[in-house]
Amino acid sequence: MEALVRRCCLPVLGAHQPIRPRHSSALGRPRWLLLSQLFQPLSLPVGSEGGWEGRPGEPTCRSQRLMLQGGLIHPASPGCYCYLPPTVRAMEKLVRVMDEEMQALGGQKLNLPSLSSAEPWRASGRWDQMGPELFRLLDRHNHSYCLGPTHEEAVTELVASQSNLSYKQLPLRLYQVTRKFRDEPKPRFGLLRSREFYMKDMYTFDASEEAARHTYDQVCDAYCRLLSRLGLPFVKVQAATGSIGGTTSHEFQLPADIGEDRLVLCPEGHFAANVETLNGEQTSCPTCRKRLTETKGIEVGHTFFLGTKYSSVSNAVFSSPENKPQLAQMGCYGLGVTRILAASIEVLSSEDSIRWPSLIAPYQLCFIPPKRGSKEEEEGAARLEQVYDHLANALPHLAGDSVLDDRTQLTIGKRLKDANKLGYPYVVIAGKRACEDPPVFEVWNQNAGEVLFLTKEGVIELLSKVQVP
Repeated sequence: MEALVRRCCLPVLGAHQPIRPRHSSALGRPRWLLLSQLFQPLSLPVGSEGGWEGRPGEPTCRSQRLMLQGGLIHPASPGCYCYLPPTVRAMEKLVRVMDEEMQALGGQKLNLPSLSSAEPWRASGRWDQMGPELFRLLDRHNHSYCLGPTHEEAVTELVASQSNLSYKQLPLRLYQVTRKFRDEPKPRFGLLRSREFYMKDMYTFDASEEAARHTYDQVCDAYCRLLSRLGLPFVKVQAATGSIGGTTSHEFQLPADIGEDRLVLCPEGHFAANVETLNGEQTSCPTCRKRLTETKGIEVGHTFFLGTKYSSVSNAVFSSPENKPQLAQMGCYGLGVTRILAASIEVLSSEDSIRWPSLIAPYQLCFIPPKRGSKEEEEGAARLEQVYDHLANALPHLAGDSVLDDRTQLTIGKRLKDANKLGYPYVVIAGKRACEDPPVFEVWNQNAGEVLFLTKEGVIELLSKVQVP
């Protein structure tokens, strides 16, 4: 076992590990990360004992509790959290999936300032409309600013500044992934309702209402694809336009008891809406007349057809084929990055064990060698290293997504329980059968809930189907 650990290239304690595998200059292969060296302070409950339950009087939910216990987040102040390295890995993977979907639509990624001048917000009317949820501040010259919860004004001003924009350059689809700020009156449930969070927001500019509505449908379809790729049980519902405005709006909701939105759904799938959009008590589907069912949901995405609400204020125009200035038709589209992370844990996990969408799990693989001092220690560790070497050659992207649980003072059973609680999609164990000829490894496919006994070749074949963004 000591030889196995010596050959591992240790990461710097507390440093973020990038998604793509790095290569050791000495060995020319991806690093095998040691669990004992990862900055992931665990407070996993033992047996039936409770874990971290938050500050006195603070409401908690499953995702908040599991993320705190698993060393994924750490509270900094009310509604603000430190995202620890495993969470950053998951978030970066999720952003890569979002990039794929947005760029498939012709999206171009940019980055707008978090600090926004008050003038465009006053011009749009939202400086007063947003009320106390808008973080406001004065600079040393007594000029007013806000920390952006959303960026309609900023992006429209940017496009309006392009005086020679032509219809030939449309549709224009601009998006970013940035920190957002909202002064929540009662931040709660961890990353589900916080004061500082990450969002993917896209803003689109089209030459006509018809083209803009086509863009709207395309982005909604992309959101459906993304959530389906993550394996999340979502519903698309009619929604209110709220402070952002516009004429059409939809939310993408994950049904959950902890959700703060009330939804009504047609059992045949003909109709779905947030109850705040309904006039009075609507109890039957307007299409098939069947009785609507009610559930709660966690909003993870929101889309708005804006028309010229913002382009008319900022004079965001383009030159038409007749060379006349014409207002751009707009839409805006948000996905909560950190909220999707927390919401997916909320709806997929058990009460004591995290289950990630496989695509965005911080690490895909956990290897568990034999216990220190056991009869299998030396041979089992050597056989496990052979599996890793084989993996590094055949599937290098997965080798860089692997963790070795080197806490060999603990039994295999204890480490397996911890791996189950932390939600690694796959766990490979070198137990007694690893010393057979040929060696056989115990492989836990956590999300499928199955245990397999496989040779080295069988392990590689199983893992060859695993995707890493």
